[in-house]
Amino acid sequence: MRSANMLLRRIVRGSVLPFATQHGMKKDLFLLSRTLSLSLCLKQDKSCEPSEKLDLDEWKKVMKSGLQEEVSEMVSEPKELSSLAAARETLEMWRLAGRAVPENMSEEQLKTFMECPSKSAKKKYLKYLHLKELYKKNDKRKMDEKRERRLEAQDQDSKTDETKKSPFVCLWSRTMDKAYNWRAAQSMIFGQPLVFDMSYEKEMSVREVSNTVRQIVMSESSNRRSVDPFHIHFCNFKDDSLYHREFIKNYREAWDKLLITVTDQCYTEIFPKDKLIYLTADSPKVMKAFDHDKIYIVGSMVDKSIKRGVSLARAKRLGLETAALPLDKYLLWSAGAKNLTLDQMMHILLTLKDTGDWKKALEFVPKRKYCDFVNKPVKELKKTLDLISTLKLGKGREKVEKQFAKNYPKRYKLK
Repeated sequence: MRSANMLLRRIVRGSVLPFATQHGMKKDLFLLSRTLSLSLCLKQDKSCEPSEKLDLDEWKKVMKSGLQEEVSEMVSEPKELSSLAAARETLEMWRLAGRAVPENMSEEQLKTFMECPSKSAKKKYLKYLHLKELYKKNDKRKMDEKRERRLEAQDQDSKTDETKKSPFVCLWSRTMDKAYNWRAAQSMIFGQPLVFDMSYEKEMSVREVSNTVRQIVMSESSNRRSVDPFHIHFCNFKDDSLYHREFIKNYREAWDKLLITVTDQCYTEIFPKDKLIYLTADSPKVMKAFDHDKIYIVGSMVDKSIKRGVSLARAKRLGLETAALPLDKYLLWSAGAKNLTLDQMMHILLTLKDTGDWKKALEFVPKRKYCDFVNKPVKELKKTLDLISTLKLGKGREKVEKQFAKNYPKRYKLK
């Protein structure tokens, strides 16, 4: 019997304990297995008869199956951790190789990456996470730049407030305001009238009316600061209208102190019709020069929101003369509409009134709309291009040469 116990101890030491140490088992498990094996042997030693023999192979199978179940439960978590670490290492290698891989990934994202069925699906998922990370970085950068600009604006405002508080600047601004107001008051008596037609409120939305009023406010400001300002008239202006409310929002208390004429009458009731000229881009007549004896009318509207020909139809209905600025004559248009804002029209009219130079006046047209100024009209340039093309082709050469020599000076004649 002693020999059987010794044999059992050798089996336990030679088979079970190396298996446990190989899988990272704890010492308590070793002791527990040893005591269990010994207790079983002792019980079998006491209970079994001398004639019965111990089946060591069956006992070994039972012990191995139990140990495998316990070891699998304990080793499952390290396997997951090792797979996550391997996934992180592969992602780091892909990042160093220059692939689109995010810098930071959570455990959930790694698990979903590992669960992707194919390599292309994994690439797409990593690209999605990479773009998402880039968008977040871009948004953060924009927010930081916006914060820096806000801080710079606050610093500039504080500096301007300090300069405004200086007595010399305050005295200068007060004297300049008095000079501008004196010029505007003189223009109400001796100045040339300029009419703003305020009868387009029903054809615009609230936002468009607000935009129109903002342009008129800028026009009034530039007119007041000019050397020889116009006498501005707001005709067809109704109290408590949308125009009126927007002007009060912009001017506040200064609305009642403006040096302009506001009336609900039509301009045909105030001025003679033969002196009125309605400025509209749809007019077939082109304005050749600024006339100081005429009274020009500008429609108070946003041209983009209204159909073409509305102001022209209104002028014809009233029997007024119309005119359009000679934009095609002096500007080579590239793209875009030829409509101008109200403040641009005011700058052009003020420059024409002071200098009479169309080139200086049309410098207030946005440069994105035209290519360059032209010395000759565009129609003549097109004619010359057509003549040159026909000369190159050789069709009717003599006839074209005669026409070319007739239309242009001698220095441009063909030799």
